[in-house]
Amino acid sequence: MTNTCVVGLQWGDEGKGKIIDILAKDYDIIVRYQGGGNAGHTLIIDDEKFIFHLIPSGILHPDKKCVIGNGIVFDPRLFLDEVAGLSKRNISVNGNLFVSDRAHVVFPYHKKLDLLIEKQKGNSMIGTTGRGIGPCYTDKVARDGIRVAELLHKEHFKEKLKKTVEEKNRLFVDLYKDEPVSWEEIYEEYCVYAEKISPFVCDTVDLMAKAIDDNKKILFEGAQGALLDVDFGTYPYTTSSNASAGGVSPGIGVSPKQIHDIIGITKAYATRVGSGPFPTEIDGEQGEHIRKKGGEFGSTTGRPRRCGWFDAVAIRHSVRISGVDSLIVTKLDVLDDQETIRICTGYKNDKKVYHNFPADLDVLENCEPIYEEVSGWMEDTSNVRDVKDLPGKAMDYIRTIEEIIGLKVKMVSVGPERLQIVSI
Repeated sequence: MTNTCVVGLQWGDEGKGKIIDILAKDYDIIVRYQGGGNAGHTLIIDDEKFIFHLIPSGILHPDKKCVIGNGIVFDPRLFLDEVAGLSKRNISVNGNLFVSDRAHVVFPYHKKLDLLIEKQKGNSMIGTTGRGIGPCYTDKVARDGIRVAELLHKEHFKEKLKKTVEEKNRLFVDLYKDEPVSWEEIYEEYCVYAEKISPFVCDTVDLMAKAIDDNKKILFEGAQGALLDVDFGTYPYTTSSNASAGGVSPGIGVSPKQIHDIIGITKAYATRVGSGPFPTEIDGEQGEHIRKKGGEFGSTTGRPRRCGWFDAVAIRHSVRISGVDSLIVTKLDVLDDQETIRICTGYKNDKKVYHNFPADLDVLENCEPIYEEVSGWMEDTSNVRDVKDLPGKAMDYIRTIEEIIGLKVKMVSVGPERLQIVSI
């Protein structure tokens, strides 16, 4: 039995959904362990596009079980919309999709608070998706949250919701000078959701323990990326959960000893959505060209992504904190028409050179990247399926990444389709 974790090594959007879909055939269970509706995993299969925010990307394999763990902040409305979308495409989720009864629930007041807090920050906006993720995690840590298990007990849920909304309304009215929300309306809405989600809800800790006892193969699916990890990312411009591989154990309730292989996903270049430091960002026409060619627009928000060169300093940091064993490089084809490609190997700030990723945002925001340049291949790679057909200079780029990072690249993606993949 080999259980594997797939983790993003950048600021999210690395193409994890496609990779999970490709790998899923070799596993019995696919698990989402952190994040929430702010994730957007995109798959394109036979020209049909799927975007998953909560449901694991392995759901397109009918013989696999998919689990939403307790580390997720769970938006029942979004979940039911995804289930309905799958049903319209004749993809069944009955008996193979499970939701943790310990997952915390996202409510309308979380989303409202998310937007109000962001608006108040002004020029210091983090770039939240507005889906209530941060405020829901805040309630969880403050021990004021409402979990899925409580949602299924109407009277207990009513009392707790009423008290919680009274507290939130004091914030909305007294602090933000905004309109209050109605606990009665939320209660009625979420009681309907509770009835609809109840067939999916179970004790996923027990489910996973039995799966491990039965030697089932498990694939753990991370959301966002390690550079958005609340502890090790570019704080405070991060998500609110542990997006590194370290989030697996508390996010689903399995021992770290049950994670046997960790695969890190990185684009052949770098992107970032929203605010925060981005040392290798490319300005002007070149950055815009990469954005358009790579389709770099958020699958959750539609916002344009900032584009930059491959940042080996940041990747080495992500590899270190997650204990990554091997790499998969995505979107290599986006660089097909670049004559010269840059790789950042260090940061220079105030005469000091950094080869480790610093916690100090002032350094990250004001550093000068130190680049190593390689020649581009100037050939179309989108139709390549065998490694021997990759251009020599493309392989040189991959080998340079391997040498700098110190890990083998096991797979390269050369387009959005499931079959546009090259094993190295």
